[in-house]
Amino acid sequence: MSADDLLGLPHHDGSEQYVDRATPRLGDVVPVRVRIPAARPERAVWVRTVRDGEPRLAPARLERSDEVERWYVADVPVHNPVTSYRFLLDEPGGYRWLDGRGVHARDVSDAGDFRLTVHDPAPRWLDDAVVYQVFPDRFARSSGHEGPPVGPLPDWALPASWSDEPIAAGRGVAQQLYGGDLGGIEARLDHLQRLGVDTLYLTPVFPGRSNHRYDATTFDHVDPLLGGDAALASLSGALHARGLRLVGDLTTNHTGAGHDWFRRARQDATSPEAQFYYWTPGEPGYVGWLEHASLPKLNYGAAGLAQRMVSGPDSVVARYLEPPVALDGWRIDVANMTGRYGADDHAHEVARAIRATMTGINPQAALVSEHFHDAAADLVVGGWHVNMNYSAFTRPAWTWLVEPGSTLPFMGMPVPVPRRDGSAMVATMREFDSAVPWSVTRHQWNMLGSHDTARMRTVTGGRDRALVAAALLFTYPGTPVVFAGDEGGLTGSTGEHARVPMPWEQIDAGGGPGWDATTFDAYRSLIALRRSSRALREGGLRWAFVEPDAVGFLRESADERVLVVLARDAWRGTVLPGHLAHAAPTTLHGGADLVVDRDGLHVPGADGPAAGVWRLA
Repeated sequence: MSADDLLGLPHHDGSEQYVDRATPRLGDVVPVRVRIPAARPERAVWVRTVRDGEPRLAPARLERSDEVERWYVADVPVHNPVTSYRFLLDEPGGYRWLDGRGVHARDVSDAGDFRLTVHDPAPRWLDDAVVYQVFPDRFARSSGHEGPPVGPLPDWALPASWSDEPIAAGRGVAQQLYGGDLGGIEARLDHLQRLGVDTLYLTPVFPGRSNHRYDATTFDHVDPLLGGDAALASLSGALHARGLRLVGDLTTNHTGAGHDWFRRARQDATSPEAQFYYWTPGEPGYVGWLEHASLPKLNYGAAGLAQRMVSGPDSVVARYLEPPVALDGWRIDVANMTGRYGADDHAHEVARAIRATMTGINPQAALVSEHFHDAAADLVVGGWHVNMNYSAFTRPAWTWLVEPGSTLPFMGMPVPVPRRDGSAMVATMREFDSAVPWSVTRHQWNMLGSHDTARMRTVTGGRDRALVAAALLFTYPGTPVVFAGDEGGLTGSTGEHARVPMPWEQIDAGGGPGWDATTFDAYRSLIALRRSSRALREGGLRWAFVEPDAVGFLRESADERVLVVLARDAWRGTVLPGHLAHAAPTTLHGGADLVVDRDGLHVPGADGPAAGVWRLA
């Protein structure tokens, strides 16, 4: 859609210009505002709320107006823990609805309504955070040794030299051991700070029978292959001394088949642990995650399991939030399946228990879920703070930026990544964003990829579109998450193939065939840009234009307006309304200078993939 079409529409989001940021309590009345362009012909504006399941309409009041726009304000009573609302626009020719997906000249379901929630949002430090994900086996060795790992190794391990290519699929994928450890990570913290990140997220550190360690054999200590308990405490202390944070990774859905609990359960059917799992008459005799016998599923209907795993000061969740590790949060693996099996559904109960345990120890600890599809129903109940945002960010970004003709599989689906235009990407983002409160959207963990996906550099087929993707990551609402190595252009065609060891010799040399210094400099610049702009960290989101090969959006706070323009291929440019900039815009990243004249704000086109960011006075 053109700028006239999009910026000529009424707008509301949950940011500070429209809704007070304070978390409401039951019984509060929250003023909500809506922006109406001056050219709109509305006769009246109403707010529609749903109270105890019943829709109600209340008139909005004209609060202020000028030659550009009119602002209306309406009162929303917070009568239920999650209160949904949208706006009714009384216009000649028929009414229209404004919800999180846009403006509709038809009736719509409540799924896209705006939402207020009494549940506390994610901690405020996520406003500013840039997260760096590390897969410990592939980041760095404390020994600095380049050949296969030395010393006693477990019987499952297939030793690999640091320069070996990871196995992409099939036999050996989970057993290929490079020997990265926690001491190696600690020795390379200067890299994180040079990049500009402030939060380290580690995939699991518990012992297992795989390189990914999602098949824990115990939660009582850290894998000796990684350096053991002392190494994790040392890493945490070093991070905190630098003002950085540490988020751990815990699988609450299952254990490994070699776990202490599971071994006791199989040895003694009368043991408490025997109730912790689901048993079946056929082979292998128990339920495994996605039918994997190596990952027996936990049964939260069992007495005592919650206390061991998620509830109270003696639980696994609590233990690592306390010193000497003092995690700043947990990412919960397979959160969408935790507590769910057949007729059993303890998922929300478990999520709330984890949050309560964490809050009791550290009220500023973050709780992040892993959920690859629609997580909306699990994000409004006071459990997970935010989700790893595959649905509303990663997947639509891939479909817009994928290399033409790519045959790369689409995140586990039996089809390649489709190449879709800008309108499809934006519609997908708006649909999934609209299903959760803004207090969730503004902190969602946005990623271009992770240890479970292909690398963005492989998706896009080269540097140029990968840098457009990076610009999207650091300017879109949410918390940016960088998978270690993306900042240097590492590649990988599957999740396992993407777990590439960091090429430290080339990094230390300032670049090489496996480390793109230009990409690293761009990441540093974009992270610094985000830190310099409150609008990019906390502002609302207003789409300015959407074309097949280029999109633009505004990030707006009370004191700043920033324009972001992204192009995946050559495009002709566009003209935005001149009132968006009352003086010459300031170029913040890439792009040519913008020109403002009587025709409007001229945004130049490009000959190929490009990204530009400007502050509009």
